[in-house]
Amino acid sequence: MKQEEESNIKVIALNKKARFQYHIIEACEAGLVLTGAEIKSVRLGQVTITESYVMPWNGELFLHGAHIAPYSHSGAREYDPTRKRKLLLHKHEIEKFTGRVEAKGLTIVPLRLYLKGGRAKLEIALAKGKDAPDKRESIKSREGKREMERALKRRSS
Repeated sequence: MKQEEESNIKVIALNKKARFQYHIIEACEAGLVLTGAEIKSVRLGQVTITESYVMPWNGELFLHGAHIAPYSHSGAREYDPTRKRKLLLHKHEIEKFTGRVEAKGLTIVPLRLYLKGGRAKLEIALAKGKDAPDKRESIKSREGKREMERALKRRSS
């Protein structure tokens, strides 16, 4: 079941910086309210979420700073590619995320944007910023893994 569900997903955009700059505490899947031209651009892969973030406002969550390029065949003249977009979550999930952001000073970051069953979904995560020593530790562990993989390749060749 899980494997079948994963094969149904087409990843459109990743936020690689998020895992490097933040400690991920809890992740969640959210729907995204898009216009017709925007979903067509998403399907073409014309999306960037690296500089985006999620903010609670008026009991709802909104995605700010995500860039969805204008659809080339759209007749819309006035279009803001970085407008804020509403996220679709259950009320208890919104309250949980909002409460933890306000109480503990955490932030909500988007991790990846993907299509699941023809619908645009955004994986968001509750995160805490990393300090510089934590980032250096991440780099060291990544370099160590690369060295081990290179050594194994040399041995097997």
